[in-house]
Amino acid sequence: MSPSEGSEQRFRDSLPGNLLTEGEPIFAEPWQAQAFAMTIALYEKGLFSWDEWAAALSEQRSRRSPASDDGAQHYYQDWLSALESLVRTRTSVNADLLAGLSQRWEQAYRMTPHGEKVTLD
Repeated sequence: MSPSEGSEQRFRDSLPGNLLTEGEPIFAEPWQAQAFAMTIALYEKGLFSWDEWAAALSEQRSRRSPASDDGAQHYYQDWLSALESLVRTRTSVNADLLAGLSQRWEQAYRMTPHGEKVTLD
């Protein structure tokens, strides 16, 4: 097993059972898989440790009322928020720049026909 495969497996193993099918992550939307992959890549580059990731995700999850949690959508929203928080605190990425890119990506995927590649202008 390569280091990358080991990292991916570690993240898979950390997912709740309702977000796995036969040991494979379930992604309701492409952005969820992309957030998962970005997290693995940044972890492998040493941006954060496993304990730091677990703490950041736990912090995001603790802010959500159990009654408002509808599964994958909210879980991956919390996942992405945890990742954004780690990127902001561990890099020199400007929060305004990150927010602007997030808005541009959202606009781009909303304007892109289904099945087409999403790109930024």
